Amino acid sequence: MGESTVTSLEGHDQAVSGPVTAPQRPGRLQRLRTPRRPRLWFEVLLIAVSYWTYSQIRNAVPEQRTEALRNADWIWRMEHHLAIAVEESVNRTVNSVTWLIVGMNYYYATLHFVLTLGVLVWLYRLHPGRYAATRLALFATTAVALVGYYLYPLAPPRLMNGDDFIDTVVVHQTWGSMASGDLKNMSNQYAAMPSMHIGWSLWCGLTIFALAAVPWVRVLGLLYPVATLVVIVATANHFWLDAVGGLVCLAFGYAVARVWYGALPHALPRHPPPRP
Repeated sequence: MGESTVTSLEGHDQAVSGPVTAPQRPGRLQRLRTPRRPRLWFEVLLIAVSYWTYSQIRNAVPEQRTEALRNADWIWRMEHHLAIAVEESVNRTVNSVTWLIVGMNYYYATLHFVLTLGVLVWLYRLHPGRYAATRLALFATTAVALVGYYLYPLAPPRLMNGDDFIDTVVVHQTWGSMASGDLKNMSNQYAAMPSMHIGWSLWCGLTIFALAAVPWVRVLGLLYPVATLVVIVATANHFWLDAVGGLVCLAFGYAVARVWYGALPHALPRHPPPRP
């Protein structure tokens, strides 16, 4: 009986002293790629610094007027070849309706920033698990646009040689563009390709469409980039092909978010998982 008792105790000691596997903490890279609840102070600082940096780099790109006008002529010829060169007709037709074109001037100057910030706030409050991935898509879109501004300076239609297009801000004396009127010296006037008015408005529209619960809000989300496209053409700030450039940049931005987080932003959980 004594031997069996000793054997039993020895077996118990061996079981207790065996290796115990503890849960491993995720590595630093994995933690960075895991959505987490955003911190307000960090997001405000990040957005402010990022936009300041974007503005500085965009305006630091050399204003190569000759090359920008040559590229504009090439774009205009290409659109004629594709039978989509109707910007001049749209510009002159809308300009004949004063209240409409003045409203579009202010739309161009303000909604681009107001609605983008509004969508970021909405994501922060109601979709914190998707916020970081959606914000990354926006930031990557904007970053690659800077490359386009540097490599392909492009004059907007209103600055092309000749009197074909109307600069609606100058004609109606409205504050409608950072690159027109009294504010033209504060912004690079030859950074028209790609159009970030389209890139950002599509980002807003797709985000609203994917995540909003109310059907009519989702429809408004899709209409917003369409309205923006009409505005940038009617005010002679962009060609149709500039909008295509903005779309390509947005596709790049979503690809970056997809690779980093392993899923498109809207497919991530609404709320981030609890931190270990």
